[in-house]
Amino acid sequence: MMESNSGKLFIVLSFSIFYCLCIRFSHATDTITQDQPLPDGKTLISAGEVFELGFFSPGKSKNRYVGIWYKKVTNQTVVWVANRKNPVLHSSGVLTINSNNGNLMILDEIGGNFMVTSDSATNQTSARLLDSGNLILIEGNSTNDEGRVIWQSFDYPTHTYLAGMKLGVNRTSGRNWFFASWISEDDPAPGDYTFVIDSNGLPQFFIQRKRQNYWSSGTWNGEVFSLISGMIRSTIFNYSYISNEDGAYFIYSLYDKTIISIMVMDVSGQLKQLIWQENSQSWNLFWSQPRVACDVYAACGAYGICDDSTSLCKCLHGFEPYSRGEWDAGDKSKGCVRRIELKCGNQDGFLRLSGMMFSGNPRVLKNSSLSLEDCEFECRRNCSCIAYASAHDNRTGCSLLDGELLNIRDTSSNVPDLYVHLSASEFENNTSSDRGKKKRKQVISALTISLSILLLGSFMCCFCMRKLMHKGKRETSQEVLLRELGDDGSDDRELMNANRLREGGRKGLELPLYSFASIVAATDNFSPTNKLGQGGFGPVYKGRLSEGQEIAVKRLSRSSGQGLEEFKNEILLIAKLQHMNLVRLLGCCIEGEEKILLYEYMPNKSLDFLLFDPTQGKLLDWGKRIHIIDGIAQGLLYLHKYSRLRVIHRDLKASNILLDGEMSPKISDFGMARIFGRNESEANTNRIVGTYGYMSPEYAMEGLFSEKSDVFSFGVLLLEIVSGKKNTSFYHSDMSLNLLGYAWELWKDGRVSELMDPTLGDTTSTGCDISRFIQMGLLCVQESARDRPTMSGVVSMLSNEMAMLANPKRPAFFLGRRGLEGNSSKIRTENCSNNDVTISVIEAR
Repeated sequence: MMESNSGKLFIVLSFSIFYCLCIRFSHATDTITQDQPLPDGKTLISAGEVFELGFFSPGKSKNRYVGIWYKKVTNQTVVWVANRKNPVLHSSGVLTINSNNGNLMILDEIGGNFMVTSDSATNQTSARLLDSGNLILIEGNSTNDEGRVIWQSFDYPTHTYLAGMKLGVNRTSGRNWFFASWISEDDPAPGDYTFVIDSNGLPQFFIQRKRQNYWSSGTWNGEVFSLISGMIRSTIFNYSYISNEDGAYFIYSLYDKTIISIMVMDVSGQLKQLIWQENSQSWNLFWSQPRVACDVYAACGAYGICDDSTSLCKCLHGFEPYSRGEWDAGDKSKGCVRRIELKCGNQDGFLRLSGMMFSGNPRVLKNSSLSLEDCEFECRRNCSCIAYASAHDNRTGCSLLDGELLNIRDTSSNVPDLYVHLSASEFENNTSSDRGKKKRKQVISALTISLSILLLGSFMCCFCMRKLMHKGKRETSQEVLLRELGDDGSDDRELMNANRLREGGRKGLELPLYSFASIVAATDNFSPTNKLGQGGFGPVYKGRLSEGQEIAVKRLSRSSGQGLEEFKNEILLIAKLQHMNLVRLLGCCIEGEEKILLYEYMPNKSLDFLLFDPTQGKLLDWGKRIHIIDGIAQGLLYLHKYSRLRVIHRDLKASNILLDGEMSPKISDFGMARIFGRNESEANTNRIVGTYGYMSPEYAMEGLFSEKSDVFSFGVLLLEIVSGKKNTSFYHSDMSLNLLGYAWELWKDGRVSELMDPTLGDTTSTGCDISRFIQMGLLCVQESARDRPTMSGVVSMLSNEMAMLANPKRPAFFLGRRGLEGNSSKIRTENCSNNDVTISVIEAR
């Protein structure tokens, strides 16, 4: 007991002595000695003033850590943490050299201590911070004598990969060089994600979550990694892979030593390469590791394929779930197993997979002298060979894979084809199955033809009798419309809630068809008290179905500028689209002259109702507006890229953005939308539809529309959300500018804060720069469609705050309508509406 108390007394006395010695630490230095420790509040600065070392508190935490950061970077960017698991609880810490064993340690005033190093074999040591960011412990106390390096921080990376740092395996010492994410922005302790080299000795990296691989860089070919070629650019980074008896590791340097660049793993496990921009005083995102669609690590297990478009798992052909019950219940982690074992000879075959990426741990045996044919022969006779592929990107050489393939993803990337080893009976079963199916089809066809003849005869008899009974009666417009939408032509038109539009050719869809009587009951006979608003289509009412579900009912007005074509377009299109940021169509009513659409009810109405009202606008704080901007962008990206149909909306505006109970946006009104083919980039029309102030110049003037037309509308909408002002009604009298022109002038003069909606107040607490959103808006409304970003680019800008934005060019429709007087050659506005009602037809030049 006395020995324990003596130990604590020794630590407290040591701390007191060291703290008193700190008075000598009054000038900038790069070295710590026993006589010159580093107290909290003081820092080490490397000789060239590149890096700085000292105590810091991350994020909102009050805990103190010893870290290294760039001195010249304005926002403190910590690249290494000494005590990431052992914080100092008070601002009383001291980093010093232990006088007994020469190790670097952290002391605090309450007797706590943490050994940073444990490698010293002498008590005569000093620690020095180098311009590379490496903290080294060397023999000797002289600041001029380098001595032998006993320990270095580069051997213990935290979450950042610096130039000169090794990542890999030291076979001599058994040490692994890897880095791990922080737990959170406030806690630098190791998180779930790590960045490691392939333990099988292959030149490739894995990102692991809880020690399970879920992302791979692909193998290194001397210039690039096969699956992430964008990560390497030879004019900036000089990567090297070194493998010998002492170890295997990657190391990189910068060709231009003046560039400041880091590779960092953020708290979500995403890997990013950042470059510091001195002129803008910010980090520019150079490259980031693409997100894995199936975001649960090893989501699909062995031999399971993750579909990037749906994030769903399925087993590779020739494999079946390891446990069908667990697979159906949602647990895919055990993956898939072979249905039929390999024969290992000529009876085996290979399944060709193109554009596939995988993240498993297969052992690869490479032989550059073998052709693909030789490769197939070697793999066919070897039962341990699970697949083969070309060894290099130029489709030469041979790679034999031995192990398991994890989290296979079909990304259509330009990677060598993968040939998976399967039993030949898998292909025979397919052939036999096909033959059996063919025979069954022939029998079924014969029976169907026989029955059809009998039914046809009966039908013809009935038809002739009906024709005689209804002679002279013409087909109604209602019947024509139902037939075009896919109904079966039944004469029983008193359809209730359970009735469906049946499949009819290519336009078949399932959509509830409600009776007019049920709509009248739901809306209390279209009571004025239930009216929500009026649009180009007609009035919109709130209703409640018999089962209690609240709905929005849009009733086509006879005087509507939008007619039958828009009604059919809405039904046939939106019923096939499913996304959280698109309004959901619940059903329709086609009865007599009535044409009605039923939607999910949005309690917060449309965006324009709140945004442009000085009182209601206060409900939209900056955080909600960012949420709305991001949701609209995600919805448009789905329409342009990820939906089953590639859709151009053509009428995006504030009144067509509905808000649910959580203020999440949903894009509505697809009456003007058009479907694009996958290889189609733009189309031309003589029938121009849209709303004044939101139409792109190439569409308004020439009838050309594309994805960039929607991007233009999104840019206008973004500037309206930031400013709280309508582009169609805003007019700056001093400069004859509309909202786009006014935003452009403010951005050029560095006065973008003047555009901000005054109801927003102070937005600094959100951590988001409003000027960045204005710049994104101006990029979207540039006059040339070629200069505007895609919605993929917009979503990337919104999600990567560190990414550098391009400088926008002058926007289209720079002047307000008064400024355009006398210059009618710029745009024909005589047919444009002055309010927010959609323009149904404008004749293009």
